Amino acid sequence: MAHLVRLQRALPASDRSWHPALVANLGRDFARLWAAYAISTAGSTVGAGALGLVAVLVLDAPAWQVSLITAISAAASAVLAFPLGPRVEFARKRPAMITGDLVRCAALASVPVAAALHVLTMPQLYAVDIVVATAAVIFSAASGAHLKALVAPDERAAALSRFKSTDWVCWSAGPPLGGVLISGLGATATMLVDAFSFLLSALGIRRLRTPEPPVAVASGPGRRGFTDGWRFLLRSPELRPLFFNSVLFSGAVLWVTPLQTVLMLRELGFAPWEYGLVLGVPCLGGLFGARLAPTLSSRYGAQKVLRWNSFARTPWLLAAPFAFPGPAGVVLLIAADFGLLLVAGIFNPTYSAYRLSLIDDAVLTRTLTAWSTGTRTAKPIFITLGGIAAGVLGVRFSLGVGAVLCLLSAVALPARRAG
Repeated sequence: MAHLVRLQRALPASDRSWHPALVANLGRDFARLWAAYAISTAGSTVGAGALGLVAVLVLDAPAWQVSLITAISAAASAVLAFPLGPRVEFARKRPAMITGDLVRCAALASVPVAAALHVLTMPQLYAVDIVVATAAVIFSAASGAHLKALVAPDERAAALSRFKSTDWVCWSAGPPLGGVLISGLGATATMLVDAFSFLLSALGIRRLRTPEPPVAVASGPGRRGFTDGWRFLLRSPELRPLFFNSVLFSGAVLWVTPLQTVLMLRELGFAPWEYGLVLGVPCLGGLFGARLAPTLSSRYGAQKVLRWNSFARTPWLLAAPFAFPGPAGVVLLIAADFGLLLVAGIFNPTYSAYRLSLIDDAVLTRTLTAWSTGTRTAKPIFITLGGIAAGVLGVRFSLGVGAVLCLLSAVALPARRAG
């Protein structure tokens, strides 16, 4: 889930994508794509946090090693994905998406197989997360360009709203179901579900019938330069502040996320099903927010809604350092995450449609890849520092530092619209 914020200017009033009415029929191929997305998202939410859970429950890894899983994968996937963006830019997008799904399927399925054979190790978990994260970057960049070609500009807000609603529904139900599966079948059970969902997603994408547009023809000495996306991103007065805000906010969230797993399962003694509830139930807030987003954007304007969200989403992580054992502690964490995701649900569909409209088609995949690799390169710094702070000063202290960083993320954007 990316949660981003205010913009320097709003879309023109004539852009219908900001209106609350949804397009009734986006076509059969969009329905197929939506179904494939729903299946893979459902599988991924059932398996949410699975690698961390396996590290803690199967391999008894300490907090710093759990944090290192995400840190290593973020850095390595950024390095690996960086030169792949230009290749995807000048290639058909559906084969890239299918390959990304199949690679993730194979990588995730290897973990329960290794665990069953009693040969699972932390290096394998690191390697799996690197492969999955790299495939996710490539899939995301290809799918963004594919969606822009498949769906008309005035229908993109409706399409993205459906994707976001699917996200929140799956995140509401998936983690609790995953907790039940882990309680009954073991820590690696949900990884098989996740792997199978990517296989079904690949088959669904293969069923799309609308011809893809002609692949862009590269020309010139720097025709495949992976720096083109970075130049477009950093020179854009609208995209640049969003990008740096994303780096700070997502870094703060990832500082906290792996440590919350350790806090809930070790220090607070939550059962796996309680852990699943904390991950899943708050996503109902995201669903409610997504339903409100078109109306709020239409009434107040996209810029105001996004600017408000840049501040409203920041204080909720302050609850984690003060969490306590028992049902009341579960309720506290659920309430805090519900508030965070309610704000995120209002923000996300508006932001996604706007960002897609800002990027030139000629550098779309490379710009999306630059965005992903940039945030992934920065994330290991936050994650590693969070793990070090937890190891030296304690998990709760480190959670508090991450919450303060989240509060500070809003200052990455100017307080008022430029010009």
